[in-house]
Amino acid sequence: MSLKKRNAAREWFDTIFYGGLIAIIFRSLLLEPFNIPSGSMIPSLHVGDHLFVQKWIYGYSRYSFPFGSWNLWNGRFFTIKEPEIGDIIVFRKPNANIEYVKRLIGKPGDKIQMKDGRLYINDKIVERTDPHPYVIARLPKSLRRVGFYKDNMSIKGNKIWIDNKPADFNYTIEYKPDDLCKAQPYECGVIHATEYTETLPNGVKHSIVEITDNYPLDNTEAFVVPENHFFFMGDNRDNSADSRTEAVSYVARDNLLGRVWFIWYSHNYYSSMIAVWNWGDKMRWDRFGMGRKQ
Repeated sequence: MSLKKRNAAREWFDTIFYGGLIAIIFRSLLLEPFNIPSGSMIPSLHVGDHLFVQKWIYGYSRYSFPFGSWNLWNGRFFTIKEPEIGDIIVFRKPNANIEYVKRLIGKPGDKIQMKDGRLYINDKIVERTDPHPYVIARLPKSLRRVGFYKDNMSIKGNKIWIDNKPADFNYTIEYKPDDLCKAQPYECGVIHATEYTETLPNGVKHSIVEITDNYPLDNTEAFVVPENHFFFMGDNRDNSADSRTEAVSYVARDNLLGRVWFIWYSHNYYSSMIAVWNWGDKMRWDRFGMGRKQ
């Protein structure tokens, strides 16, 4: 091989190697992109939201790095700020390559319980005010051209109309593959819920969605958060696998990846990215740049 070819190959190798190394360092220490995969954080976060997670805010643990599952060390270091009630946080469960995004509800020593759909923290009911309608629409993509119509409601693209007027309540719209809607019809449809403003004990106000106050997770045992653990819940209270369930339960402090910072891109799966002519119905332009909601 000539010297010129060897130099060209070395330049390609250096570009790929150092580019990958910079990306790993950036994701591990500064910001990590995260895509919202489920509706458990509606109305604060929607399926199709792409956001950045602040990795430095709570310091670093072994889970902050790509090979954290190797169990090289325990504990956190370089902690700038301790997690606060109301923070929206991305975390990972031990021995599972699954990441969750939920709202922090309980810190070590706190007692958490749900009674008839109401949240109690340390035996005090959490204030819930300002009820108004909320619609969660999960529609098959085959309806994207003709729209969805039922009673006085019509849905097309990113918009809902009531009696031919723009809806005066909040909502989220997501388009799913037709095959999925046929095989699992419960995954698609229009859900009518209620949005409330909830005020946590430290004064943080945020929105939650309740379909009813009588779903299984609306009445729970009393959970006492153990030392070095946290209790998380989704804002979509009737559709969230969180610390109320055995699948998630209490989350160890080491498993926190970081705090949600802002949404940099959001879409509703209306069509493929290359279909530029559909961007008007696909992109949620009003969510671009949106900061974390409290």
